[in-house]
Amino acid sequence: MTDAEKPFVPVTPVDASTVLLVRDSDEGIEVFMVVRHSKADFAGGALVFPGGKVDPVDGDPKLEGRRGMKGTLPARLMALRVAAIRETFEEASVLLARERGTADLIGPDRQAALVEKYRIPVYEGDITLTEMVDAENLELACDTLVPFAHWITPERVPKRFDTHFFLAPAPHKVDALHDGTESVGSVWITPKTAIADAEAGHRSVMFPTRMNLNMLDESPTVADALTATAAKEVVTVMPKAEKVEGGRIMHIPVEAGYGDSKFFVDYDGSMPAR
Repeated sequence: MTDAEKPFVPVTPVDASTVLLVRDSDEGIEVFMVVRHSKADFAGGALVFPGGKVDPVDGDPKLEGRRGMKGTLPARLMALRVAAIRETFEEASVLLARERGTADLIGPDRQAALVEKYRIPVYEGDITLTEMVDAENLELACDTLVPFAHWITPERVPKRFDTHFFLAPAPHKVDALHDGTESVGSVWITPKTAIADAEAGHRSVMFPTRMNLNMLDESPTVADALTATAAKEVVTVMPKAEKVEGGRIMHIPVEAGYGDSKFFVDYDGSMPAR
């Protein structure tokens, strides 16, 4: 049997988590985004939400009772939430956590001290998130993460991710900052501005990111976004591409809530102005 005759077997997607970290501003809701390093093996140069692959340590059973959630979730779904918090800490210098036994998220001074002491060691794997939580008597704020979207890379793509997007309000008066390694820039930006910049060619924004910016733009405030997100059903999206002149038509489920089921994407992955 030749290679051409062999049945196609898609690559198994890797679990990943992404966080839409949001805050209110005079211009409306803002989301924190980072610019990926141009030589990154995925989404190089693109404006993205902080996030990354789920690591085995994200499912550490020693975190039981330290995740800030009442009730239980399947181990995989809990690991996705822990990964979201770890990636936000590594890529945005924001730790979604509380002092154990308290209700409020960690404030700016404590955040700064934890970032200074632990961000690089956690990123480099010298210390686990579990060890940091134990050493500092913390509790992860997994309960602040609201499922926002679920996208799976198309089957024909050789590098695939099964990505869960979470919406999370930023801790009060805590700023965010890119890591300087995987990402080389960062910005608090309204969805409308990010979309306009992408349409003008000023920023590279991938199709899933663009779609989720569109959805976030429907909410004027963080409270509105949290309410709308909690009320909706998250529908899995695995785009199917149809080649057409000048680019591709991306087909997604209309019930996913993005306003349509077909979107034109240029060959370079950009979308024309609406």
